[in-house]
Amino acid sequence: MYELRGLNEECGLFGIWGHPEASELTYMALHSLQHRGQEGAGIVASGGDYLFGARGMGLLTEALSQTQLESLKPFSKSIGHVRYATSGSSALSNVQPFLFKSHTGDLGLAHNGNIVNALQIRRALEDDGAIFQTTSDSEVFAHLLRRAKGPSRKARIKTTLQQLKGAFAFVILHEDAMTVALDDHGVRPLMLGMLDGAYCVASETCAFTAIGAEYIRDLEPGELITISDDGIDFDRYTDFENPNMCSMEYIYFARADSEFRGTSTYTIRKALGEELAKEMDVKADIVIGVPDSSLAAAKGFSDESGIPGEQGLLKNRYVGRTFIASGQEARERAVRMKLSPVRDIVEGRSIIVIDDSIVRGTTSKYIVKALKKAGAKEVHMGVSSPPLKNPCYYGIDVSTHAEIIASSKSTEEVRAEIGADSLTYLSVERMHQVYEKYGSRGQCDACFTGNYPIENTDGLLPQEKDAKTKGV
Repeated sequence: MYELRGLNEECGLFGIWGHPEASELTYMALHSLQHRGQEGAGIVASGGDYLFGARGMGLLTEALSQTQLESLKPFSKSIGHVRYATSGSSALSNVQPFLFKSHTGDLGLAHNGNIVNALQIRRALEDDGAIFQTTSDSEVFAHLLRRAKGPSRKARIKTTLQQLKGAFAFVILHEDAMTVALDDHGVRPLMLGMLDGAYCVASETCAFTAIGAEYIRDLEPGELITISDDGIDFDRYTDFENPNMCSMEYIYFARADSEFRGTSTYTIRKALGEELAKEMDVKADIVIGVPDSSLAAAKGFSDESGIPGEQGLLKNRYVGRTFIASGQEARERAVRMKLSPVRDIVEGRSIIVIDDSIVRGTTSKYIVKALKKAGAKEVHMGVSSPPLKNPCYYGIDVSTHAEIIASSKSTEEVRAEIGADSLTYLSVERMHQVYEKYGSRGQCDACFTGNYPIENTDGLLPQEKDAKTKGV
């Protein structure tokens, strides 16, 4: 089974401490983060003496019933999670937040990212008698924390985090505190906000906008924050720091109205389109963007090149869940359901199409074919990111090398495969220039360059790790 888009986020996180409408706000925040995961959702809340959780499969509206939400209403502290499976199969047992219970207290756990040494840790723990309930890499954190030694809970959490390698943004809920941690490379985003005196955290600032919270700042790599009724404690679990946030958060994943370090992704995507226009020497009548994530880049391209921008492709917003199809023919049918050209705009014209990325090439091939069928004279493809050539080990489902078209084909071969009259990718250098212009402290570009900032200790892709885990 292959997802149509071929490029998927793993998860969206939210947590809030000390608000009388915590569960309702968590639900609203998760709804705004739905683009980060559509396979499952859940909420865990603190009742002071214990934790209570609810979760389910599917979109948020499908996963959590009104009865479940009503049961969470009395609680003023909660964390939530929307999930797309990369590590761990698509099953209810893997839907987060996880809820663990022991005589020393309850633990709620929500995780975004991928722990690259999880399989090694899991095998060692199982050899020592541990029994795992899920195939998720996130569960190793709970087992390590339960075994950790230290004078305080924070000390034990630090010890646990120091054993993990990879990309992780954690939101951890105990009865009396909420702890937030980001890996020492800061691969996955995590933000701090405040609403009515209550602190909250989220994967994107669009969640704060949805509930009316104030965006305070981004969490720093290696940071550890504890929030309780006593206030907020800022700390670090490691002195090492090597900022490498995922480039695809800027290019595709995050919502256009979300901000990183005070700058919206819309502004950054528009700038990427402007830089692409400087590298793409093509004459055309109009520029169109592939909705929705490429519209800002198309606007930037149009502004910089002087070529008029038009809405030549429309997206069907009523398909429902992300369409999953097996087989090339089924994937092509799925694309036809989602995207259609506007004949009056494209007929008889030479067109530049701006997209944010090309993975398999299925969508690009259909777009070129559909535009030409609608009467376009020429279709030139511009991509506002470099050629995507390598799989991701850090929490994004970016297929295998065999399924990434640019992994084995040159730009000219990709152009011929999708049927475009020309194909231009943004260079890695110009991409980083844009990031630096808007205050980036370092971006992971491994999917483009193969320069992985964190060693993949397990040596497996998330989907391969899941298969190994099932057989452990």
